[in-house]
Amino acid sequence: MSQVLRRQVATRWSAQDAFAYLLDFSHAEEWDSGTVRCERVSGDGGVGTRYRNVSRFLGRETELDYTTAEVDPEGLRFVVVGRNRTVTSTDTVTVTPTGQGSVVDYRAEFDFSGVSRFLAPLLAPVLKRLGDDTAEQLGRVLDRRAAA
Repeated sequence: MSQVLRRQVATRWSAQDAFAYLLDFSHAEEWDSGTVRCERVSGDGGVGTRYRNVSRFLGRETELDYTTAEVDPEGLRFVVVGRNRTVTSTDTVTVTPTGQGSVVDYRAEFDFSGVSRFLAPLLAPVLKRLGDDTAEQLGRVLDRRAAA
């Protein structure tokens, strides 16, 4: 069973700069409220780049191996897919320029497997809070970088 989380975050940072920053998914530890550590394992940031992400969820740390699945630099869009034995997370990030900076559209789809799939409906409130916290943190981080 899938759970989808989607947030839009406005920032004063330019679309190109925000896109370049977010495409390096190792920065997730700065802007994603659930990420404890994220390191690039291989690749140059393009398709096929791999990251090891350690997140805190429901009081426990869990590791996901992420791979950059798509990059569209002209459309300012990329997709990373993280997996472990209980979940596949497909994160799609699209950055749209505005007159004042840009808007980041962040969509995460969680596909639970094994016993976790039975718990998925109960996780909706936890995921909502995670999305809200991440959107707030993402906005702060991007605006701080825009001001630098």
